[in-house]
Amino acid sequence: MFTGIVRDLGLLVELRRDRLEISTSLRDKLSLGASIAVNGVCLTVSELTQRGFRAEISSETFSRTSLGKQRLRARVNLELPLTLEAGLDGHIVLGHVDTVGKVQEVRREREGWKFVFSYPAEFRAYVVDKGSVAVDGISLTPFAATNGTFQVAVIPQTYEQTALQDRQVGDPVNIEFDILAKYVEGMVTYVH
Repeated sequence: MFTGIVRDLGLLVELRRDRLEISTSLRDKLSLGASIAVNGVCLTVSELTQRGFRAEISSETFSRTSLGKQRLRARVNLELPLTLEAGLDGHIVLGHVDTVGKVQEVRREREGWKFVFSYPAEFRAYVVDKGSVAVDGISLTPFAATNGTFQVAVIPQTYEQTALQDRQVGDPVNIEFDILAKYVEGMVTYVH
């Protein structure tokens, strides 16, 4: 379980259909078999390298996330799992990507940046104004949601500490909708 608060910008140094390697300052906090979120995708550390780690990628993860579309040397958002001692900043993020969306707009505003992301309309029930959504593993607050887009305001701290600073119109992003909304839908759908 994660919170959507990025702890490091790693560097993608190897990408194959079945494995990736990332260089990161978090290397000394990792162990074999540990979970780590990479752009919001929960992966398992399969090997420690001199400057980071390797993780295996299943064909399911490769095809259903934006990881396979990343460029070598791209910066990626990294987060270690939530511990019982840590506070719950952000929101509950599982690292199980629901869909791949796209950056539709990036605009500098006086107090930060505004991003508009598109997503498949079938997920509209999960996007609630002033709710929670994870985009590339970043806990964000959507607003002005429609059947296919939502906007987020990004403060300078978030922009500067995450890979959002590298995102351009048309770029794919991993989207995980709020787990509480999915549980509520499950209860309403299957209780009747």
